[in-house]
Amino acid sequence: MKIGLVTPYVYPLPGGVNDHVGHLYEGLRAQGHDVRILTASHGLQRSSEGDVIRIGKGFSVPANGSVGTLTVSPRYQSQIRAVLERERFDLLHFHEPFVPFLTLMTLRDSRSVNVATFHAFAGFAPGYQLGGRMLGPVAASRLHGRIAVSAAARHFADRYLPGDYKVIPNGVDLRRFAHAVPLARWQDGRSNILFVGRLEPRKGLLPLLKAFRIVRKAGCDCRLLVVGSGPLEREARRYVMTRRLGGVEFLGRVSDQEKVQLFKTADVFVSPATGRESFGIVLLEAMAAGTAIVCSDIHGYKGVVKRDEQALLVPPGDHRALAEAILRVVGDPALSARLGASGLERVQAFGWERIAARVEAYYGFVIRRLAAQGALPPHFGAEVPPDPRSGSM
Repeated sequence: MKIGLVTPYVYPLPGGVNDHVGHLYEGLRAQGHDVRILTASHGLQRSSEGDVIRIGKGFSVPANGSVGTLTVSPRYQSQIRAVLERERFDLLHFHEPFVPFLTLMTLRDSRSVNVATFHAFAGFAPGYQLGGRMLGPVAASRLHGRIAVSAAARHFADRYLPGDYKVIPNGVDLRRFAHAVPLARWQDGRSNILFVGRLEPRKGLLPLLKAFRIVRKAGCDCRLLVVGSGPLEREARRYVMTRRLGGVEFLGRVSDQEKVQLFKTADVFVSPATGRESFGIVLLEAMAAGTAIVCSDIHGYKGVVKRDEQALLVPPGDHRALAEAILRVVGDPALSARLGASGLERVQAFGWERIAARVEAYYGFVIRRLAAQGALPPHFGAEVPPDPRSGSM
């Protein structure tokens, strides 16, 4: 089939949705599909770069306690229609279809099979509220299939677009972790505690710093490696400086390869997010590295790790409970090894080859359902996928 993956965020800038789209692109291409990525531009970029097609201009805006993208163009409608007429996709897969405005407007003009994946989970999401009001009725009638990355994301999306959703989680590239080695720089006998995430309040870095202070006062010879950047960095550095808190290393943004090595270097990975997480890709990365995990007991994480099997779960924002859990893992090599081994076993189900295959199988289910109803859209020119022998979706 010819498939278009539509992301409202500027691809390939870093982010959970864009990472998902990139890996899905690779997985579908490996299965023999002809795939394009439809996205916005940001700055001076070409309108087309290989299989990446850019429409409109993306601007960064605050969203869900983080930073999102708003895509606009004075010639949006004509640009979108020209791309769709030229490419004639059999299937368009929209990621975050309610985020203004690329996915919204492309869905409205699509004459292909339309599938959407919903990634978000938040108490208040202006993009979803605006998109839901603008295109809720259109999406309800034009979306032929709906995917949510977790039960939390499904519950959230159902508020704005009630209906049936297939839960297919995010994935992780297991091959990148299989042969990675720890960074010798941090292999000096001290325990390494790792944090990876955007430095913003909802990721919980300040509670982690408070917890780390307790850990150090307890006599633990350890360091905290902080990976990421963001608006909270100045406040975090000030906290460390004013408390004379030793052992904290701010590493900023790192390459993908170095990030994989840091997960391998860590004795414990800590994700103290305070909420509004639909999934937790960083937990998959820690498990793929065989690293023990301490994380917040929040809805979006419960579909990824199981309590006391792959991770110790603590109440979000409770720095004392966080410190206690970190001390348990660092001070008990047997517990650390058990958590890491359990995570490595569980994460195999989240390898991108398996996740892409599940998405492809869902495409087939949606297409067969439309074919049985005589409702395949005019741009669908591929063969209808046969029923899998293993059973129905």
